Amino acid sequence: MKDFEIFAQPIWVNLFILLPFVLFYFWQKKKLIISNNTLLLTGIFGIAFGFIEAAVVIYLRAAIGFLPGYEGTLLDVWRQSYDFFYNQQVAAQTLPLSLLTVELLREGFTMVMIASVAIMTARKTRERFAIFLWVFAFWDIFYYVFLFLTVRWPQSLTTADVLFLIPGPWYSQVWLPILISVLTIFVVFISRKKG
Repeated sequence: MKDFEIFAQPIWVNLFILLPFVLFYFWQKKKLIISNNTLLLTGIFGIAFGFIEAAVVIYLRAAIGFLPGYEGTLLDVWRQSYDFFYNQQVAAQTLPLSLLTVELLREGFTMVMIASVAIMTARKTRERFAIFLWVFAFWDIFYYVFLFLTVRWPQSLTTADVLFLIPGPWYSQVWLPILISVLTIFVVFISRKKG
């Protein structure tokens, strides 16, 4: 834990840790109406989308030369990149403008896709927001899971990552988005009306 950093950059990104607690407070007053089936199916979507996101990042890393061994098998990638330090901050700063533009658009459309799922599966705004966060949380957690399973990155929860590029780069260690996502899943699940 010697490399543990408590704060993300920019500093306002750290406020996201409060979101699950604030939502818990409001959703306890008036419970969410979301079925188990909706949670199951949107959770599966989030997990599947997490793999798609991981695959895109793997392709992007290979395209810009940050993924050694990609010409062979996944075992070759694991062997060659095990000790390879992938610096996300350097990658974000050295990404060619053409790829950066595509990456910004991809991030924006990712949010559109997650919002579309939420709109299609819930009737009221508060349930739509809850489903959006639910899907986002599963997507975020499984993005890291699938990256680790395929290329053995991140090497630990204290590995630095670029979380988003909109409106500018957000930097944090991996533990922060995973913690926020786990708390969000828990809060959405326990804030539903028992039916």
